[in-house]
Amino acid sequence: MNILVIGSGGREHALSLALSKSNHCDTLFVIPGNPGMNEIATCININPMSNTEIREFSLKNNIKLIIPGSEVYLENGIVDTFHNDDIIVFGPNKKAARIESSKEFAKDLMAKYNIPTATYQVFDNYNKALDYVHEVGTPIVLKYDGLAGGKGVVVAMNIDDAVQALKDMLLDKKYGHSKVVIEEYLEGPEFSFMTFVHNGRVIPMPIAQDHKRLLDGDNGPNTGGMGIYSSVPIINKDSIDFAYTQVMQKTVDAMIKENSPFTGFLYGGLMDTKDGPKVIEFNARFGDPETEVILPKLQTDFVDIILSLFNETIIDIKWNNDYILGVVMASKGYPNSYTKGHEIKGLELIDDLVFHMGTTLTNNKLVTNGGRVLLVTGSGPTLKQAKEKAYENIKKIQCDNLIYRTDIGYKAL
Repeated sequence: MNILVIGSGGREHALSLALSKSNHCDTLFVIPGNPGMNEIATCININPMSNTEIREFSLKNNIKLIIPGSEVYLENGIVDTFHNDDIIVFGPNKKAARIESSKEFAKDLMAKYNIPTATYQVFDNYNKALDYVHEVGTPIVLKYDGLAGGKGVVVAMNIDDAVQALKDMLLDKKYGHSKVVIEEYLEGPEFSFMTFVHNGRVIPMPIAQDHKRLLDGDNGPNTGGMGIYSSVPIINKDSIDFAYTQVMQKTVDAMIKENSPFTGFLYGGLMDTKDGPKVIEFNARFGDPETEVILPKLQTDFVDIILSLFNETIIDIKWNNDYILGVVMASKGYPNSYTKGHEIKGLELIDDLVFHMGTTLTNNKLVTNGGRVLLVTGSGPTLKQAKEKAYENIKKIQCDNLIYRTDIGYKAL
């Protein structure tokens, strides 16, 4: 079959790599793609937000499977666009994608169906939100209700930070016009739990642990993710089993009851608290950078898993036991302002996987083209060996404008 991936980042690069290895894949297209995908897919210069153009291209090129990478395409209604066509679009429709696009919807759903999460209140009025923050005190978590590219969350450890976050979200409309969800501060190790979902069936993947903060020691501002590793030895099997049954499966069942059945990749961002795993957030798609360290562990044909969900068949899914650790190389200035166009050299010296997150070709030279630019991996039978390999690989890369954390995986070592 001909397959299409929509997106241009590291997640889509990893998705494309897994799909390109499938026995079902005849031709793989990516809209718009990036230079790292050129050897495994045909990159098509179409606006990924133009559902009409994507549909025309898909019908013309006999596409049978489409995987949207980013939440913005789901919110834009890409799945709904194909509802009358004989094409599998593996993602939720716009209504079901609210599990990510509206934090208020997600929190209300969890409250109604007793899915473990932090206590919360929702505000659209700055003064009322401010009064609530002063009433409950800090530390406290403030979340912009809509999509914010992974940056609309502030963990405020003091009142000044909380007040600034409220100003950004409700007065200055930094992320757009929406509400703010104010949550109880939870403590414990975080982990990412991604699943394949269709028709109420939930297939788990290995868990991973992301590093959201910009600087070593989990300091600095929140980002879209500065590093990742899988598996996660500090999260025990009981916690994973609880998360599967009491969070992921329970949420999928709840979505069906709410007439919003979910299809696609459901991502649970969880914290393993002293009272057990609780939901921090849901995403309606593969995580980034989680995809880049989880899918390389997959030994089963990626497309077979998706087809088994639609055919209602059971297949044996196998994963590699090696650890994979990925380090993000980002532009200086990220997550705030940064410059583009800095040449990158040395990738040909690396044997492990390197995923392109924000690159482009200019005059046949590979240059930076985003905030997060590359994710460099290392793998091995232990997490320590995977980490050492990843940082050995980073030293081979030459670019005068890239920064990275030096402590990815430190919580489990």
